[in-house]
Amino acid sequence: MSENIFKQVQDASRKLGMLSENKINQILLALAAKTTESIAAILEANQKDLDRMPANDPKYDRLKLTEQRIRNIAGDIENVSRLPSPLGIRLERKELENGLLLEKITVPLGVIGIIYEARPNVTFDVFALCLKSGNACILKGGRDAEHSNKQIVSLIKDTLTEQHENPDIVTLLPSDRSATEELLHAVGFVDVIIPRGSQQLIDYVRDNSKVP
Repeated sequence: MSENIFKQVQDASRKLGMLSENKINQILLALAAKTTESIAAILEANQKDLDRMPANDPKYDRLKLTEQRIRNIAGDIENVSRLPSPLGIRLERKELENGLLLEKITVPLGVIGIIYEARPNVTFDVFALCLKSGNACILKGGRDAEHSNKQIVSLIKDTLTEQHENPDIVTLLPSDRSATEELLHAVGFVDVIIPRGSQQLIDYVRDNSKVP
């Protein structure tokens, strides 16, 4: 099942790499607007996650979203749209003795897998940064933020559809451990794995991933 999902994201990533900078920024601004419009739905989903966690849990505040936090997230997405594109930058240029010209230019990686914990804001952050850099993303959030992440990815996909782009450039894996293991072994589909969270999570990914 996961292999089919990985293949869909990989296929979608190929067209993503051809999007213009203006189109990418247009999608980001549309997502920022939709995020603000969807505050009530996001808070409702987030409350379901909060209801499953004791209020004295150290992760509670990281998990909790508020109207102001969501508005700040929307502002952060707008800020990403204003960043210069990291694509098409010439890093090196060299002419060989035979006259052949070699250039090293920045291009998208392709598909990025991100594994993270109980921070639903990360779902927005990593998608915005992946899109800006022309990369598709496979997200594996923690179980604690399951409802929040599903709602957020749903509105991201809705935004992509409304912008006439393939919603498969982002997908959210189930929150169980087996999905993590499949992602870590998705050689040939995922180009790089990025863990974001505790040292324990980083060590686990480093020790078990077959993907760079």
